[in-house]
Amino acid sequence: MKYILKGLDCPNCAAKIEKKVNNLKAVKHATLAFATQTLELELNNSIDEEKTLNEIKTLIKELEPEVEVLEKNEVKQEDEEENSKFELAKIIISSILFAIGIVFEFGKTAELAIFLISYVIIGYEIVFKAVKNIFKGEVFDENFLMTIATIGAFGIGEFHEAVAVMLFYSVGEFLQDKAVEKSRKSITKLMDIRPDYANLKTGDDINKVSPNEVKIGDVIIIKPGERVPLDGIILEGESLVDTSALTGESVPRKMEKDNEILSGMINKTGLLTVKVTKTFENSTVSKILDLVQNASNKKAHTENFITKFARIYTPIVVLLAILIVAIPTLFVQEAVFSEWLYKALVFLVISCPCALVISIPLSFFSGIGGASKKGILVKGANYLELLNKIDTVVFDKTGTLTKGVFNVTEIVPLGKITKEELLEYCAYAEFYSNHPIGTSIIKAYEKDIEKRRISGYTEISGNGIKANIDGKNVLVGNTKLMKNEKIQCEGENIIGTVVHIAIDRKYEGYIVISDVIKEDSKDAIKDLKKLGIKSTVMLTGDTKQIAKHIGKEIGIDKVVSELLPVDKVEELEKCMKDGKVIFVGDGINDSPVLARADVGIAMGGIGSDSAIEAADAVIMTDEPSKIVTAIKIARKTKKIVIENIILAMVVKLAAMTLGAFGIATIWEAVIADVGVTLVAVVNSIRALHTKRI
Repeated sequence: MKYILKGLDCPNCAAKIEKKVNNLKAVKHATLAFATQTLELELNNSIDEEKTLNEIKTLIKELEPEVEVLEKNEVKQEDEEENSKFELAKIIISSILFAIGIVFEFGKTAELAIFLISYVIIGYEIVFKAVKNIFKGEVFDENFLMTIATIGAFGIGEFHEAVAVMLFYSVGEFLQDKAVEKSRKSITKLMDIRPDYANLKTGDDINKVSPNEVKIGDVIIIKPGERVPLDGIILEGESLVDTSALTGESVPRKMEKDNEILSGMINKTGLLTVKVTKTFENSTVSKILDLVQNASNKKAHTENFITKFARIYTPIVVLLAILIVAIPTLFVQEAVFSEWLYKALVFLVISCPCALVISIPLSFFSGIGGASKKGILVKGANYLELLNKIDTVVFDKTGTLTKGVFNVTEIVPLGKITKEELLEYCAYAEFYSNHPIGTSIIKAYEKDIEKRRISGYTEISGNGIKANIDGKNVLVGNTKLMKNEKIQCEGENIIGTVVHIAIDRKYEGYIVISDVIKEDSKDAIKDLKKLGIKSTVMLTGDTKQIAKHIGKEIGIDKVVSELLPVDKVEELEKCMKDGKVIFVGDGINDSPVLARADVGIAMGGIGSDSAIEAADAVIMTDEPSKIVTAIKIARKTKKIVIENIILAMVVKLAAMTLGAFGIATIWEAVIADVGVTLVAVVNSIRALHTKRI
């Protein structure tokens, strides 16, 4: 269950809502992402969802009355713009009254009235929130700090200063909200790939329908300029398509008959007739949207630390402010209460931890958005942070470092059957396999497969296939399969993938299939070493000879071959003893290893659905070099986070010290608070810019 909390513009408030919702008995787990205003709920079993949702809405309304709980499709941009105009109008009216009070000479009562009206217009919401939160036991937040500081200023006769502080604070909050909103829009725009409709072909009629209504096997028409609504296979037509929303690559890609086309792409030139292969719920566009929208829910350790830090830090500074007033007033005879109260108010205003609480999650969120621009989908800030700590990168071979596009290069019959018959038996045995090797054999066969001839199909993970073809028991697979079946085979010293064939337990020959190394694999390994990665490893189920040849060609440090899926997990765990590990893979058999690694990265373009589900990040372009890009983006994001922490802490500690000794005024305190927050927010948005990476 996911909901948008419209109007949520305070990170402290977000933390409070998340904590309270998690305390509800009906809620198993709740995560509130301030960056996307998204509340994600997981409820306990046998719970009345409607009743629980009403309970949550009531709770949020008590904590933050101005926040609305909405379904995603209920959020209207116009409402957000109206709220923004209203806030701007308040600032302008209050500023005019403030200017009148400063420029013209009035009596004490008239002056107080003008400044008080100006103060109420700009600050009533903040004061109201502070009072309401005090009654609910939620005392220590920025509303409380600003209310105490400004009312205190009124109390000691500093009318203009009280209004100026609230006015400047509100302007800062307005600009800060605009900056955060801009960041949200930038990232939302990156993922604005959800199709509005599909052109469903029924007989000779074409009707515009919701993509949700289209079923597998239906035929849709995609006109030039339209976004591809669903994954499918092209039946007719030829066109150039823009894949930038999925892959980050701006160069259009040519698509023709029998090519797979993915939802989210944009058809540029020709009319395409497509047979749908996945429902909208399971389509590429839905998965990408889900990955990105959920990414900010998995918080980095730095985010969690800062949130906890803020909860402890704020009560401490309030206590220190009380001591600043109390100690001199009680123990120093010459101390003037109003002077030390002013110093304490300055100290309180400076102490607000907004810069940290807002900028750090925003930095990670921007980093995730920047990565998606490059065709890299990171599923959470925690994984983005982990990419900074990687010592070893472990690769699968087929489809990861190599193209996974196999070609039959040699057919060697060693029994009584011909080359054509050997290829035919092998193609029929591989018909139900989704492995690239099987696909290449079927492609080389170039004839239609008659399914009725196949029975008793069994796939032996990591070894090969057993099948009954025309009543004959056919074994097709690697050397391990033949040895396990105690069948003598040949072709041991051949460079390439050797597929052995035995019919009725008699060895009949082998087929040689060659894979091609990806163009950027070699550069990827070289660049990883330049980044300081200690070790690169390749794990494969292929033969020692082929694995060693490819490993040497691209510069891999360590090659482990002839592995079953369970063996890959064991080898990965050995690597994990020496530090943090990335595993990069694409196949179904890689899913356990992707899930086990510190960071699992799936090759998303040709990768299997299960691999993408198990992974922590997805590379849509299938380029190994994007791993280098992901690490660089993670390092840039971490650098920005550290910059914001240092900036906020240094400026605030310096300003708090000056305030405590009476050197800084409330004006300077507000600049230290709001100014630093604005700088930190703007700095955070830098993580979105990844052109030079």
